[in-house]
Amino acid sequence: MVKLSEGSNRIYGEAAFEVLAKAQELERQSKKIIHFEIGEPDMETPSNIAKAGIEAIKNKKTHYTPSIGINELRQAVQDEVEKTRGYRPDLDQIVIIPGLKPGIFFSMLATVNPGDEVIYQDPGYPTYGSVSSFLGAKGILIPLIEENEFRMNPDDIENRITEKTKLIIVNSPQNPTGSVMTKKELDEIAELAEEHDIFIISDEIYSKMTYESKHHTATLRDHAKERTVLLDGFSKYFAMTGWRLGFIVAPINMVKRLQDFLVSAVSCTAAFTQWAGVEALTGDQSFISEMMKRFKEKRDRIVGGLNSINGFSCLSPKGAFYAFPNIKKTNMNSQECADHLLYKAGVATLPGTAFGPYGEGYLRFSYANTLENIDLAIEKIKESFEKN
Repeated sequence: MVKLSEGSNRIYGEAAFEVLAKAQELERQSKKIIHFEIGEPDMETPSNIAKAGIEAIKNKKTHYTPSIGINELRQAVQDEVEKTRGYRPDLDQIVIIPGLKPGIFFSMLATVNPGDEVIYQDPGYPTYGSVSSFLGAKGILIPLIEENEFRMNPDDIENRITEKTKLIIVNSPQNPTGSVMTKKELDEIAELAEEHDIFIISDEIYSKMTYESKHHTATLRDHAKERTVLLDGFSKYFAMTGWRLGFIVAPINMVKRLQDFLVSAVSCTAAFTQWAGVEALTGDQSFISEMMKRFKEKRDRIVGGLNSINGFSCLSPKGAFYAFPNIKKTNMNSQECADHLLYKAGVATLPGTAFGPYGEGYLRFSYANTLENIDLAIEKIKESFEKN
């Protein structure tokens, strides 16, 4: 048999979809499963956005667009970044992409060489490590410590910078912990990157999903003109996961490479999806505040519930829609506890180790579910431990 490439053997997927498959198999066996494994809002795309997409199809917006994206959406992104990040990028800095993951992949392709070192959070989003591995780079893990509310510490980054460090990846609000970094922390990271001539990719897919904290960006220092890259998208706070739509703000010399990657990989982002994105950014956004009001109620409910379970303790996340409870006192490791919850309680969640080795001793719950299901899940978990 002909061998596959070495790179193809270094890339890996996400545990969330593996657990979802297990849960669905149990459901096919007529077992009731409560889902907390997939990071997807439990609301539908707002009607004005969906209508804009439908109208675009009716108006024959179904052909190729420029690979970099339609001007109308790129201009809307200009306005959005100015309003939410405090600087106005040039139009030539903006690239529209089919979901945030291609943004991560292409940005790393444009910055990282084999043998380079990439610094990122652990526990953290699996794609960072997967792409680093695929590119032949070395992942340098920054442990997220519960005592620091799972925020990435700039001092830890500074201590791990070497002459091989090429890239720092920042994710705030963060998946899987729900932590939100402070402006001071992000400013210090941006200063380190400038001092040591390192790129920063700032994954801000949950930028509008904060509770008591305000969102800040490491790209403010150079306005994404020299060494920082801003990634954001529509999946989470517009409930558009299936539309596959995001954007990159990057230095102009990188944008040319990103454009070529898009041409080679996907040609362009779907036209009608882009027109839906224009409506999302320029139309009524009251949906977001209503969604976050509901998520805050769910957050408080699940954190209170998890803290009532023997052996569990859980900080209240400052952003996104993930709870990351400490389960060390159950005397189970993360995988054992996740399996116990799935098979004994009918509750699908993810082991913290799905997000890296420093996730050991924790679970991730995506609380994009109903209050009734949250209460029921807590009850089922308690019962499963009592029986055990």
